[in-house]
Amino acid sequence: MTQATFAPPQPVAVSSEGADEDRPVRPALLRGWRRRCPNCGAGPMMRGYLTVRDGCPVCGEALHHQRADDGPAYLTILIVGHVLAPVLLFSFTRWEPDPLPFAVALSVGTVALSLYLLPRLKGAMVALQWAKRMHGFGGQPDV
Repeated sequence: MTQATFAPPQPVAVSSEGADEDRPVRPALLRGWRRRCPNCGAGPMMRGYLTVRDGCPVCGEALHHQRADDGPAYLTILIVGHVLAPVLLFSFTRWEPDPLPFAVALSVGTVALSLYLLPRLKGAMVALQWAKRMHGFGGQPDV
């Protein structure tokens, strides 16, 4: 059996003449989901739980342009609600559990899923902005 070698992701070359070209969206979104720099995929994007670094410590890509604002929170609420609402309806009609333990279990699940999704969705949203050259990521000043 041959052993495959791992090649680290290559940063996307940024030049002034190709400023109108789109950057690859899918790799950027996957890197953002992993909370990595959308350009190189090696450097950490987050300084804390939700704080985006000013720049990538590996490739130097400026990340301070991001404007995620309330988008990740909205998407988190949307996903958690759509995942847990059917669970609530199905389990309550199928087994008719006691309301207090059921509410506690569902609350714990809601908080856990929200805490898991929020930084990943923020990373993906920043990566999408980077890939589409939005909010100053394209080299032009943000108006």
